[in-house]
Amino acid sequence: MKILVLNAGSSSLKYQLFYFPEKRVLVSGLVERIGETKGQIKHRLNESDKTITEEIEITDHQIALEKIASLLLDGGNAVVSEPTDIQAVGHRLVHGGEKFSAPTVINSEETINELERLSYLAPLHNPANITGIKVARQVFPLAKQVAVFDTAFHQTLPGHAYRYAIPNELYTEHGLRAYGFHGTSHQYVTRTGAQFLEIDLDKFNAISIHLGNGCSITAVKGGKSIDTSMGLTPMGGLIMGSRPGDFDPSLILFLANNVKMSLRDIDTLLNKKSGLKGLTGENDLREILKRYKEKDPLAQLAIQMYIYRIRKYIGAYTAVLGRLDAIIFTAGVGENSAFMREKVCADLEVLGITMNKRLNSRDSNEIRAFQETDSQVKLLVVPTNEELEIANETVKLV
Repeated sequence: MKILVLNAGSSSLKYQLFYFPEKRVLVSGLVERIGETKGQIKHRLNESDKTITEEIEITDHQIALEKIASLLLDGGNAVVSEPTDIQAVGHRLVHGGEKFSAPTVINSEETINELERLSYLAPLHNPANITGIKVARQVFPLAKQVAVFDTAFHQTLPGHAYRYAIPNELYTEHGLRAYGFHGTSHQYVTRTGAQFLEIDLDKFNAISIHLGNGCSITAVKGGKSIDTSMGLTPMGGLIMGSRPGDFDPSLILFLANNVKMSLRDIDTLLNKKSGLKGLTGENDLREILKRYKEKDPLAQLAIQMYIYRIRKYIGAYTAVLGRLDAIIFTAGVGENSAFMREKVCADLEVLGITMNKRLNSRDSNEIRAFQETDSQVKLLVVPTNEELEIANETVKLV
């Protein structure tokens, strides 16, 4: 069975073609600069290790997906003989609200309309995701279309964790509550970590830390999410590349009333000009770490704040869980920065956490542990694979 996974952004389209049940990646690729005169597509044939790169005008997502289909069917590089060879298409959807608590087959216009009604909860992401679904239904009309939601893993949060202490009608009438994000990643690394440690998932307690340009941390009890750092939107919680994480919300009132900023400007400031970028002028952690080691005071403050926020959440979630089997690091920074992992895990013996610095510094693309033998809590690096998780969830509905 061949499963195509799509992750549609406003001007990009990432994709992978899987072969099940072996879970082999046949093709992976990225279409960029959709809507511009000079678009680009990178199409990698994984089994032959061949990459095709083209620069062409890609006016919209329809053209982008038609181009992907033509490459999949292309003569000597073909991996499918006809569009019907693809039995299902799995789509990443950022926000499912409370309506969609699990992966869902998109089999009607009514379902698409329901998704569109939720776009106000994720206006930067959901419209592009929905465009991907509409186009895929035209290009692969016989394939089953499945939506997999970033928020779904967090639908097990209890009310006392997801509700805000604001008037009830704002929840009942407008759905204002914490939803959480990066759920596909947290779900994948939680299950993978439990398998690695040979612990039954329904008995596994963990803290999953997703550190990329966007960052979030999730408390997992018995394999289920019970609390997470992001809330109504992906702005809250940990300090991120360009987002501030937690802050006093009266800051917004101050900016509007005293600095005379418009709501649009405040939105831009908080989503695109804050976090590490606001503190240092850039959001590339690699560059900030270089400046940190050169004793740049702004870079040092930013790294200290970034680490401090993560450690605060680890302490809070350890208290919430009561018993902790493992802390899992994943995503770009979590997987690749031994320095950041060391800073996060240092001096946490009071929580039963003892890190092995030598194991932590070891380079690898595989899942690995880096705790001391006497550590009560296991420390894991688990490479995330959101596309495979979307494919796994899609196959269940085919």
